[in-house]
Amino acid sequence: MARIRRIEITNFRSIQTLDWMPSAGINCLIGAGDSGKSTILDAIDRCLSARRNLSFSDTDFFQLDVTRPIIISITLGALSDQLKNLEIYGEFLRGFDAATKTLEDEPRAQIETVITLRLTVSSDLEPVWTLYSERAAATGLERNLSWADRTALSPARMGSYANTHLSWTRGSVLNQLTEEKADLGAQLAKAAREARASFGAQAAGPFGASLKIVTDTANQLGVPIGAYAQALLDAHSVSISEGAIALHSEAGVPLRFLGTGSSRLLVAGLQRAAAGASTIALVDEVEFGLEPHRVIRLLHSLGAKDPTLPLQVFMTTHSPIAVRELAGDQINVVRAMAQRHYVLNVGTADDVQGTVRTVPEAFLARSIVVCEGASEVGFARGLDQFWETYNQPSFFALGGAYVDTGGSNADRCFIRGTALAKLGYRVLVLVDADKAPTPAVVAALMDAGGSVITWRPGRALEDEIFLCLNDAAITSLLQRAAELIGEDMVNAHIESHSNGQRNLQNVYAEGLAQGYSAPTRELLGRAARTKKNGWYKSVTDFETVAKDIVGPQMSNAEAGFLAIIEQLFRWTHAA
Repeated sequence: MARIRRIEITNFRSIQTLDWMPSAGINCLIGAGDSGKSTILDAIDRCLSARRNLSFSDTDFFQLDVTRPIIISITLGALSDQLKNLEIYGEFLRGFDAATKTLEDEPRAQIETVITLRLTVSSDLEPVWTLYSERAAATGLERNLSWADRTALSPARMGSYANTHLSWTRGSVLNQLTEEKADLGAQLAKAAREARASFGAQAAGPFGASLKIVTDTANQLGVPIGAYAQALLDAHSVSISEGAIALHSEAGVPLRFLGTGSSRLLVAGLQRAAAGASTIALVDEVEFGLEPHRVIRLLHSLGAKDPTLPLQVFMTTHSPIAVRELAGDQINVVRAMAQRHYVLNVGTADDVQGTVRTVPEAFLARSIVVCEGASEVGFARGLDQFWETYNQPSFFALGGAYVDTGGSNADRCFIRGTALAKLGYRVLVLVDADKAPTPAVVAALMDAGGSVITWRPGRALEDEIFLCLNDAAITSLLQRAAELIGEDMVNAHIESHSNGQRNLQNVYAEGLAQGYSAPTRELLGRAARTKKNGWYKSVTDFETVAKDIVGPQMSNAEAGFLAIIEQLFRWTHAA
């Protein structure tokens, strides 16, 4: 049940430096393209895989600089007794303190005994695998894992195609399912001989005339071939290797002809069944070739919901389905910052798990607008659609996403925004100003590099649009509200918030006669945001309001409101 405790990568492809301590279960890597996700999987594969023919090129070196060697060090825990054998590996055994996440060069009681395997590639492009400890390096002692131990530790990799695991090839998961080992060499040689003999017996018919001509010609020329020539399979062409033994269905169809998704599902299940032999799995693009429900099934096969952690899995994904099905502590964001790569665990604190469940696509974005409620989400999306009509790229096209924090707590927006900013996302909090947040949570967001856009003091979004748009826009807003919730409900809200002094009819009359006064505008803002039956409270409703009414009337809006909208435009279009 070996587990990777620490991964150190230096000068490998896009990664100059990385030092990461993964979890013992699912480690899902997400991040922008070219962030280094697949490079991490490749580094694990190359360091631990039991292959003698690995090749490297100059492009494998960071910035093609072959003067700086590639060094990949993998520290392994949960070792078998064989790997902890003092006589064999004693000088290379080290200690790992799980409580402090520190690696010590000497093993001791109360901490885990671990071993570090290091792969080094210099300018000669020849890979060298050695065990590593500081004390062994100081004395010049060198040793590698035995081939049997390397084979036992070798991870199972499931890339775009899983066909290699559906036949009994070297390293295939099929060879790890049970302890029984067939004498394949003798059996394959016998099968090859039988195939030659069987073919020869059947060849006399279709090749009879040709064989007679060959026999007669050879006899005439004195070429010694015996009494007659035969058509047999060439012994060199009929050597059957281990890879020739493959899984087939009941109908005799090779399982390698299964669809990509079915192959990956089957191999994932077999890998879990073989967990006692090989406990580390690498999965590129976990969603590749799978429908959403089968992505979920694959994740379950890999142990995503199993508290016993049957496998240690390193996977990459760009699928919100996969993100949503995982816990925050199973998801890791890969970031390159200041010449170093970091793997930042999403975690479950600060209500991040709620975002994982409700807006998983946000974790696959570059920039995130964290909104207080559905109104702000719809308003920002609607303005974005309006700006698209003027040939501006959409926020989605620029890698953006919106997160709705539910609107019930002013602090929640900032807390969730801070958590996302700490993971390296570019974050903007868009929030009302009718409820003051705690100063400390605002400061935390700013310290994490986040930004804030808020309305003027004491105002919510509805207050701003009714106070700041022109009379024609106010009339359109009233008409849209009547369409959405009915004139009777709009009228009831106006009467309630004016203590029976105003109604929808006389508000319309005022607008037609002399324009909407400031007190009337304030009244409409309060009425529009009635808690239980707000006029435009869904994302779709406010989206259409912003696109059809606010955007087209923006040029005539009050200057302060216009400045805030321009700030939103600049932030979203700098993504």
